[in-house]
Amino acid sequence: MDRSELIVVALGGNALLRRGDKGSFEEQYRNVGDAAKYLADIVEAGHRLVITHGNGPQVGATLLRHDAGQKLHSIPAFPMDACGAETQGFIGYIIQQNLRNELKRRGIDKYVITVVTRVIVDKNDPAFSNPTKPIGPFYTKEEMEKIKAEHPEYVFVEDKARGGWRRVVPSPDPKIIAERHAIRKLVDEGFIVVASGGGGIPIVEENGRAYGVEAVIDKDLAGEKLAELIGADRFIILTDVDGAYLNYGKPDQKKLEKVSAAEARRYLEQGHFGSGSMLPKVLACIRFIEAGGKEAVIAELSQFKEALAGSAGTHFTP
Repeated sequence: MDRSELIVVALGGNALLRRGDKGSFEEQYRNVGDAAKYLADIVEAGHRLVITHGNGPQVGATLLRHDAGQKLHSIPAFPMDACGAETQGFIGYIIQQNLRNELKRRGIDKYVITVVTRVIVDKNDPAFSNPTKPIGPFYTKEEMEKIKAEHPEYVFVEDKARGGWRRVVPSPDPKIIAERHAIRKLVDEGFIVVASGGGGIPIVEENGRAYGVEAVIDKDLAGEKLAELIGADRFIILTDVDGAYLNYGKPDQKKLEKVSAAEARRYLEQGHFGSGSMLPKVLACIRFIEAGGKEAVIAELSQFKEALAGSAGTHFTP
């Protein structure tokens, strides 16, 4: 059995969509092609690799497509859990194809497999009564109010920093990755696995039966749970900033380069990290170390090779 280091990489939104992109398939395919070069570096260095990714904009767009299809052509709309499964499939496909192409270009005969992954959550999680997870595009106030009139059950919040309104949905805490044993088996057999995309499909288990729920799990927290349950050595979050900061955006901001889990938890409790941005990433890294992981990293996508070597990003240690 291959005993090389196992790394779980959580791809941020900038690996799929960049500022100014409209969200076309071609844009996302091209962006993932760029990210695949960094992922291939891990494999070429001899590490085993599991990839997870976000899907906030994609699942929001999928819900809009279903809504439009229902209005214009009487095509039944699917619930959020099914839309999450759809995005896992298409994003997994473009990661599979781009990464396999890059590996073949380098003469590496490794296959990439996507596992449509379910994540068990607690039906009594308080998140279900307090939606916080943004999905879909930004709207003007007028656009938001028009959608709200058609869907009074939707909840929107204003993002003043980025100028617009977004729909928010419940984001329960991930408890168990349902397909964890299958994912680990595939890794042990030498496959590169794409799993728990978009935080996984949230399900609840009751009386021996599972059913999907209307929610989106944070992809970094779900990625950590996956890394923990399959026994990963390192957990790396790739995003659009170069690490975690204290007093971010203030004159005295300070980048954390190396921090223990205990120190990071203290900073988190002091309120240094934004709830809608860096907080779940830092919390995921803390949880990974506390569960026995060797190292967790938050880094900017283009600095990935340097982060892997320890010279970029924020590194969390025991």
